[in-house]
Amino acid sequence: MKQQQHVIVKGSTLLLAASIALTGCGVEGGKTESQGAATPSKPTDVSIMTNFSTPEPPGADNVIVQEIGKRTNTKLNIQWVSPNNYTEKTKVTLASGDIPDLMFVDPFDPLVLQMARDGAFWEITPDMVKSYPNLAAYPKEVWTNSKLQDGKNYGIPAVRPLGGWSYPNIRKDWLDKLGLKVPETIDELFQTMKAFTFNDPDGNGKQDTYGLAGNVGTFLFEPLFNSTQGKWKMKDGKLTHIYLETETRDAIAFQKKLYDEKVIPEDFAVLKTSQFEDMAKANKAGIWTDTVEASWRPTEELRKTIPNADMMPITFLTSPSGKKMVYQFRGLNGIYVIPKKVSDAKLKTILQLMDYGSSEEGANLAWYGLKDVHYTEKDGIKTATEQAKKDIVSQSALGKIFSRDEKYLWAYRTGMPNDIFERNKKIIDERAKYAIPDIGYGLYSETAIKLGAEFDKKTEDLKVKIIMGKEPLTAWDEWAQKLSKDADFQKIIKETNDSYQSRMANK
Repeated sequence: MKQQQHVIVKGSTLLLAASIALTGCGVEGGKTESQGAATPSKPTDVSIMTNFSTPEPPGADNVIVQEIGKRTNTKLNIQWVSPNNYTEKTKVTLASGDIPDLMFVDPFDPLVLQMARDGAFWEITPDMVKSYPNLAAYPKEVWTNSKLQDGKNYGIPAVRPLGGWSYPNIRKDWLDKLGLKVPETIDELFQTMKAFTFNDPDGNGKQDTYGLAGNVGTFLFEPLFNSTQGKWKMKDGKLTHIYLETETRDAIAFQKKLYDEKVIPEDFAVLKTSQFEDMAKANKAGIWTDTVEASWRPTEELRKTIPNADMMPITFLTSPSGKKMVYQFRGLNGIYVIPKKVSDAKLKTILQLMDYGSSEEGANLAWYGLKDVHYTEKDGIKTATEQAKKDIVSQSALGKIFSRDEKYLWAYRTGMPNDIFERNKKIIDERAKYAIPDIGYGLYSETAIKLGAEFDKKTEDLKVKIIMGKEPLTAWDEWAQKLSKDADFQKIIKETNDSYQSRMANK
């Protein structure tokens, strides 16, 4: 039997009537009741390019695509592109000049930056956004994080929650069985990993579990040791790259200890991200990193044979300097740019369309579809029907275009019981106290665009060799010393700091 999909929803529904009447929605002012019935204008054609994460994308005749068109007096022509080649398709489309009316892009892609500077896209100003209440309701951080170096926004953010992002999830039932509390410090984390590895938490009498399913890229020990997120931290009023910080050396030494003590898989360096999740689902790992809602995936699988299994999101960890912290998401996946070839009148239509998609009604329609067709509802819980699957009603399809600032979006997942959902909401609320944003997100360095990936690859390769004992820890000291004198690496640091100062000046 196929599993049903459950969705938590709010009780209120936004009315659309007033917004449909706005000029920007493409509906001409109609006659009053005494003058006769209003005559709507012809639907406005809106072309869109975006990606999708469902097995197949919705077709042009998709019932929800058609319904959104009806409710906004638009005719949507959506070009769906696989995420596997979306970056390449973006570059080709932008370079061609034949840009759709709405196009999903990375706001800090070099080509996007250059075209914005050249005036290729509409600037989305604060005064403009004020006329669209659902877009205006996005958190300030979302609009700030999508600004370019000139302090301006050139697109509509594809909004996502600030809270609930990837951080360690831990087997709460293993903790309870071994009489352990949720770890908070680095030392407690290490001792917990050892217990998960050697104290038979699964009770099968064999040493066949690991404390951590992860590698240097999934757990992000270096930012934790540096009390920051990402590769940059503020030090003495300037941004410094964590590759040059002694705390990063400490983080590498810690990961080497995990390897030497056999609390991570011996072949961690060649395992794929999906394989770490498979370990968690197979009852072989006590800690695994992903979003809050994703913690339900291993739990759901494990409970088929272990009724009390519980992969629980950790609320925070304390860095060696004593800072309680968790990583905060940037609040957007990208932006939707609108080319300058779009007329002023059509721009208003598009903004009204996206504002509707950011309303509770619009987002719920895109995510969950039509009541009693794509879902049934009981006690505030929506349950998807088989028709929802046939019509590709999903947050991973139309939800890529139409979304809203939903605080608990990353608290709920298909099939999750209400007690887990309520706990996840409390964890997200609590995490807000310790959230650390990525201060380097969106900062621009021409040199980093050209050479940053090369520096990163050499660094990651060296980390793995040191962790596995193929190079001594002193090799890291030599590498950090080399970077501190490398003209190109120092240029990256200078350009990034200049970009940061420009951002602050235009804030």
